[in-house]
Amino acid sequence: MALTREEVQKIADLARLGLTDAELDKFAGQITGILEYVDVLNEVDTEGVEPTYQVTGLTNVTQADEVATKDCTPEELLEVSPLDKKARQIVVKNVF
Repeated sequence: MALTREEVQKIADLARLGLTDAELDKFAGQITGILEYVDVLNEVDTEGVEPTYQVTGLTNVTQADEVATKDCTPEELLEVSPLDKKARQIVVKNVF
């Protein structure tokens, strides 16, 4: 099942990619190879095999979200910042 240039062009259009004629030929061959390999993988008997999503044994390290500070007033929070303050606000550089 070889992909045609037109099929690759359709895929490129859907992905909003502008491909040259050389790229269309190149990717037609590469995508065809990938699809043929997927067909080979589909022939493998996976009956009774549990899906594996992670093979390295790594796990996420998380901790509970707990409030670890006391209630602070806006003035106390402003005192923590080393930046200049004006009218009870921290002065920052313009971003636009």
